[in-house]
Amino acid sequence: MPIYTYRCENCGVQFERRQRFSDAPLKQCPECSKNALRKVYLPVGIVFKGSGFYATDHRSPSGASAAKSKEKSSESDTTSEQKSTEKKESKEKKET
Repeated sequence: MPIYTYRCENCGVQFERRQRFSDAPLKQCPECSKNALRKVYLPVGIVFKGSGFYATDHRSPSGASAAKSKEKSSESDTTSEQKSTEKKESKEKKET
């Protein structure tokens, strides 16, 4: 069951209440007995744990530079493969 935070707009008291999803939201303040309660929505922190997250998984300068360096390394790999293929072909021509 989630814990909801409520704040009274009349007296300013703030408290937490554990409720089911199916329960109706509270309306009456326990301090001043006015119908002025509102739910308070707070940001939720996210924690990434584990080994499945990389610098390229999000948009940031560090992720962009990592992606660029990866592209450059793949281009250099392609170039080196072409050179080795050319060497093999020239060697085969010399042997025949």
